[in-house]
Amino acid sequence: MIIGIGVDVVDIARFESLMQRQPTFLNRILTENEIHHRDGSIRSSASLAARFAAKEAVAKSLGGPAGLTWHDVIVHTDLSGKPSLEITGAALQLANSMSVSRWHISITHDGGHSIAYVIAES
Repeated sequence: MIIGIGVDVVDIARFESLMQRQPTFLNRILTENEIHHRDGSIRSSASLAARFAAKEAVAKSLGGPAGLTWHDVIVHTDLSGKPSLEITGAALQLANSMSVSRWHISITHDGGHSIAYVIAES
């Protein structure tokens, strides 16, 4: 059963501007593994913005509650490029209280925007 659905859209140019204005921004919202590829290179701005959108989409799928932190949601990417979610901390506690047992995620970027869709399922 679907418990919640979340979607978020990020303007990539605006995201890039924020990264330039606030050098600590990326480390506040993303983990090192989200920022870097396996080879250590930094992901594109579009890819970083998509991960940010995914975190927002997870929060929306849970009803947008207060108390969640950016690092409670981690976006992983397997070798084929398929994204998955790791939920921890307050987000995991809330998800468990809502009987969420599976997460579905789709992220994309094109036309100057990054988009993430998340479905929380029991």
